[in-house]
Amino acid sequence: MPNLCFVADMTDPPVSCRLCFVEVADVPQPVPACKVAVRAGMVVQTATDRVRRLQRSALRLLLSAHRADCRNCPANKQCPLQDMARFLGVRLRPRRLEQVQRDVPDPMEHPLFTFIPSRCVLCGRCVHACRTHGGGLLTYIRRGFDTLIGALPVDDAESLHCGGCLACEAACPVAAIFIKDTEPPEATMEAPGPLDPSR
Repeated sequence: MPNLCFVADMTDPPVSCRLCFVEVADVPQPVPACKVAVRAGMVVQTATDRVRRLQRSALRLLLSAHRADCRNCPANKQCPLQDMARFLGVRLRPRRLEQVQRDVPDPMEHPLFTFIPSRCVLCGRCVHACRTHGGGLLTYIRRGFDTLIGALPVDDAESLHCGGCLACEAACPVAAIFIKDTEPPEATMEAPGPLDPSR
C-alpha cells in the first residue's frame, strides 16, 4: 500500500502524505489506513478505482511541490516517490498541476545538518525520528502552504540535543536532510535560531 509518512514504531501517524487511502465497509468515504483501528471482521478494500484516484491525486499534489531532479539526487533509483509514481502510473512531473515554486533558499544550513527544502515532501518522518531517537530538535515551522521542516530555537549550543545519530537522515525518503561530517558545535559556539529562511 502506498505511503510515505508511516514508520513502524509510530503510534500517531501525521496523515501528511494522504497516500494510504482505503475503503472500509459501512464507512461512506475512503479513509487513511494509518488512522483506522483494526477490528475483527472488518472488510477493507485497498485497490478500488476510487482509492486509486485519491492516491494518484495525493501523489500529484506531493510532486507539485517537489523538485524532481532525480539524476542529481542521492536517493535516485532507491526513492519511494519514484516507486510510487511507477506503481500508480503518475509522471514524476505531473502535467495537470503547475510546479509550485517555493521562495526558500536551497540548501538551508544548520550547524549540525543540511536541509534541502525543495526535495522535502513534508512527510514528517525526520521529525518523528528526531523525537524518538534524538533530542527533538526537528519540528514543523511556519503554517499552511509555507510549512517547512526546521529546527527548534535554542538558547545555548548545549541545548541542541543532537548527537548525530543519523536517524533523521535514515528516515528521509527523498534525501532532503543529511548530517554534516563535522563534530557537534562546542558550548562556546553561538547557538542558531530557528532554521527559517525568512530570518
